[in-house]
Amino acid sequence: MRLAVLMLLLSASPALASSEEAWEQFRKDVETACAALAPQEGETAIEINPFGSESYGAALLITTLADGGVDRYVCIFDKKAGTAELTAPFTPPQDVVEMQADPAGNVAPTEDTKTDVHLVKP
Repeated sequence: MRLAVLMLLLSASPALASSEEAWEQFRKDVETACAALAPQEGETAIEINPFGSESYGAALLITTLADGGVDRYVCIFDKKAGTAELTAPFTPPQDVVEMQADPAGNVAPTEDTKTDVHLVKP
């Protein structure tokens, strides 16, 4: 009897895997929920992470503003609740002015765009 139950459970395991249709529906759900949160001003592009994590879906939203600026957001989609939240925009890169001397000894300001992006070790 135990062997029969075990065999039944093992044979049902592949049915628990998500089909391509289910993943496509998941991506559509994430896009719909996240697009609804996109800023009204400007034009927003969205990139959906194809599978998310075990509990959450995720999308990147990039909004181009009328003044030429760009705002970047992360949308987090709760798979159980079917709801989404949008982060505040990331701080745009700032121009940093540093004084540098050329080989002749002339000092002049040099602009450089830097962000808080940095490498992490796994």
